[in-house]
Amino acid sequence: MTVRRGWFRAMSDQLQDVGSCPGVWSLRRWKPTPEARWYSSDPVLAGLPCLGDWASRLGIREGQEFLINSDGRVFSEVNAFFGSLRMRNRSAGTREKYGYALCTWLGFLDAVGRRWDEADAEDVEGFKFWRMTDEANPQRVAGGTVSDNLDAVNAFYDWAGARYGVRNPVARIARQRGSSPVGGSFAVAPHVVRERDVKWLDPGGYALWRDVGLRGLDRDGREVARWRGRNSQRDCAFADGLYGTGLRLSEWASVLMLELPAESGGRAYATSRLAAACAKGGRGRRYWMPRTVLADALAYCEGERAAAVRRARREGRYERLGGVMVLRRVLGSRRLELVDAAGVPVRVSLDALTPQVRRRIFLDTPSGPAPAALWLNEDGLPRAARGWQHTFDTANERVARAGLEGVAATAHMLRHSMALRWFSVGRLLYERRFAHLDADELLDFRAQFGDTWQLVQTLLGHADVSTTMDVYLEPFRDLDVSLLIEHAHGAVLAELMAEMFAGHRQVITAPVGAGR
Repeated sequence: MTVRRGWFRAMSDQLQDVGSCPGVWSLRRWKPTPEARWYSSDPVLAGLPCLGDWASRLGIREGQEFLINSDGRVFSEVNAFFGSLRMRNRSAGTREKYGYALCTWLGFLDAVGRRWDEADAEDVEGFKFWRMTDEANPQRVAGGTVSDNLDAVNAFYDWAGARYGVRNPVARIARQRGSSPVGGSFAVAPHVVRERDVKWLDPGGYALWRDVGLRGLDRDGREVARWRGRNSQRDCAFADGLYGTGLRLSEWASVLMLELPAESGGRAYATSRLAAACAKGGRGRRYWMPRTVLADALAYCEGERAAAVRRARREGRYERLGGVMVLRRVLGSRRLELVDAAGVPVRVSLDALTPQVRRRIFLDTPSGPAPAALWLNEDGLPRAARGWQHTFDTANERVARAGLEGVAATAHMLRHSMALRWFSVGRLLYERRFAHLDADELLDFRAQFGDTWQLVQTLLGHADVSTTMDVYLEPFRDLDVSLLIEHAHGAVLAELMAEMFAGHRQVITAPVGAGR
């Protein structure tokens, strides 16, 4: 019996927990490790496959997500969704988001006594009420989160309907396209009010947060006695990169050493390229790295990062890793030649390497193996994007203990703040550089080259400029409106409108200069 308990304990040890969710369901990932058939002497367990064989027979891939209840229950039908081609083609962030949403959904169904394949539209209504309104729920969320939950639940039931004949409980409001009805929005979709309480950090506010939270200084810029923070060089370089480039956390966390520009050529900014497989929506793009950010990243490579790699080599961590690919050559046109674990050479584009694959790529250096990933943990292993959330939480706690109320930051706030800073620069440049242009000339210039909104849209990599305007630059959007209102009265506007609409047959105007 002891051997059997050991077998199940070994199975549990190989399930990498990636977080728990409301209720009793949790999201995990399959992470096999080399194992011996040490249970072969047991008369019952001897015929069982090892866990790796078992997973291989079921088509489970390393890192594949699955849901498990705290009492050990699983729904194989639900977990098969994460192994489907539909989910394999999704990004890791989307799979994780869907996993957390389905955890929450299954927890709710448990609470109301319904199986996943019995749920109907009333259950979805109840789910929405519980998530947003029910005072008995201490973790109520906003409409945007519920919309994301419904997207995940709907995607699962769309897939399960074709496979298991289960009806999708997430009803849609049908729309007409010609004579045929087509699916519209969700019938229970919450009315989402865009969050207006977004915060920004100006350069001084960001420097204060970084110095106190990450660098170990007090609010007056002096070193704190008995500073216990670790990895301050790495953490400051990472945060400065977010604030300087405007990349998303997951994007900046995925960068490889070889993707850092060697130098900026004396310019204030170096042009870099974000891989499509690491960018939101798969839209690879150029981005611009301040010279100071590049210098700090290179200093980290020679400092804390090099020390972490040396420790990992001494302790033999790299030799124990499975599924490693070694970089053999950097080819032209952003292509690499890798050698997989079986010694087979593979040529692949940098743009096709996902963050998960990038963490498995190693360099064969004269001093020994080293990760190709730029950002490492203290143990010398590549750092996953979710690890940075802890860095920000810890920094905010330090800032709060220093008595700096309201000075806190998230990775996305740094992106917001970068956008605000560049919009400020853009507005000043337009005002000073093009003040000599008259109205028609300025209109022609904007038609050809865009205005300040398009500048920031390019820097942030947005597909739609309205996202830039609605979310990231709300203070300046209001300022633009204020400036228009300020100039919406008086003779100048009257003359401008009279000239603009003089030939319009539906607008009654007076001749320019009349009435004076």
